Amino acid sequence: MGKIIAVVNQKGGVGKTTSTVNLTAALTELGLKVLMVDFDPQANASSGLGVDKRKIKNSAYDVAINEVPAREAIVHTKYGDVLPSSADLAGAAVELIAVEHRERQLEKALSAVKNDYDVIFIDCPPSLELLTLNGLCAADAILVPVQCEYYALEGLSDLMSTLRMVKKKMNPRLEIFGVALTMFDGRTNFSAQVAQEVRRHFPGKVFNAVIPRNIRLAEAPSHGIPVQAYDGSSRGAVAYRAMAEEIRDKLKPETR
Repeated sequence: MGKIIAVVNQKGGVGKTTSTVNLTAALTELGLKVLMVDFDPQANASSGLGVDKRKIKNSAYDVAINEVPAREAIVHTKYGDVLPSSADLAGAAVELIAVEHRERQLEKALSAVKNDYDVIFIDCPPSLELLTLNGLCAADAILVPVQCEYYALEGLSDLMSTLRMVKKKMNPRLEIFGVALTMFDGRTNFSAQVAQEVRRHFPGKVFNAVIPRNIRLAEAPSHGIPVQAYDGSSRGAVAYRAMAEEIRDKLKPETR
């Protein structure tokens, strides 16, 4: 049975989608069967793995709102499978208000395909609202990207409070799978200090691999490909590959 990991942080610009896209590609390259669920209305993760949003027949919106089977919406790419998003998802939070068990629509949809994959990543919106709540209720664990910048820990207490609430009232299996340090600038002492502080807050949960600030990571999405395909020797690609290896090793007991 695959592990469902929600990639979540209510702060924008922390490398959430970049991490989801490149970890999906890196783990696929390592031989794992991976599904990326784009549950963010901006749909950047979908285009980051080369999915043309204009050509998709069904999206995560149709799966969550119209009960289209997930298998009918999944797009196969050489970088991993994708359940793509669309702009329609922006209104889903409002439409879900009238739905019974509205926080469990994604969980219900993914239950039919969970056994087909080693790992399923859910790229959640950068806010703590109903779409993100669906991601947390569907997930076994969360992966939290944290940027190595001044406001790194700002808002994380809100996220942890939400995590505790969801774990207590809705999803008792939810846990922290890992914390990913992103946008690390090795030229400054400050990045190292932030990394040290994050490791202190999340003992044993922070990946050893650290994602650097890297122009190749910024350029790859405009080409509709992950950084591994854009420039596999770049520092960003090497770092995500190393993080993927850590994730693979953590998953091994569950994917045997």
